[in-house]
Amino acid sequence: MMQGALQTQAAQPSRMAPVKPHTLLDDVYGIAVGILFVVMGVLLLQAAGLITGGVAGISLLVSYTTSVSVGMLFMLINLPFFLFGYLFMGARFTIKSLIGSVAIMALLKLLPNALVIGHIHPMVAALGGGTFCGMGILALARHGAGVGGTGIVTLWLQKKYGINAGRTQVAIDAVILLVALSIVEPRLVGWSSLSAIAMSSMVMAWHRPGRYFGN
Repeated sequence: MMQGALQTQAAQPSRMAPVKPHTLLDDVYGIAVGILFVVMGVLLLQAAGLITGGVAGISLLVSYTTSVSVGMLFMLINLPFFLFGYLFMGARFTIKSLIGSVAIMALLKLLPNALVIGHIHPMVAALGGGTFCGMGILALARHGAGVGGTGIVTLWLQKKYGINAGRTQVAIDAVILLVALSIVEPRLVGWSSLSAIAMSSMVMAWHRPGRYFGN
């Protein structure tokens, strides 16, 4: 009986097994998928005139009041946060995040020429766009990158102090949505709140210390 128990225990994966870091190919593929998710989420939100949380939401909000494209705003707003990332998260994280942000800016500029969304209900845009953005942020975070902006700050707070990144993002998003009330009609801000909740919930539920061991 003891021998059988030992064999069963040996067949199970050890919890103390050494963590295998991501390969370069893992990082490239994971970051590319994350970028695509973020871009698709932003396009869905933009098609319904909604915003979301984080730097994507700030970029959308400013784009509705200026003639500057959302992709360009996404890059410009990110610049001071990249400096923060370099100082507190390291050069590797910052370089990956910068590459990701440039790619997001480029795709937000190019993809509307290939994908035209004629009509979308605000609820679908809110749930789909917020979830896509959240999944993209999650994919990037798990491969040592971020979309920049407030995401860099929330990841640093989680890494440094163990504060859940999703909860911090919810607090930041609440401020962004309050500001949006002066620009976007209240009905759309309500739907936008749903998108921010969907985005933050993805990060809150799945990006927890100890749940994922890749690096």
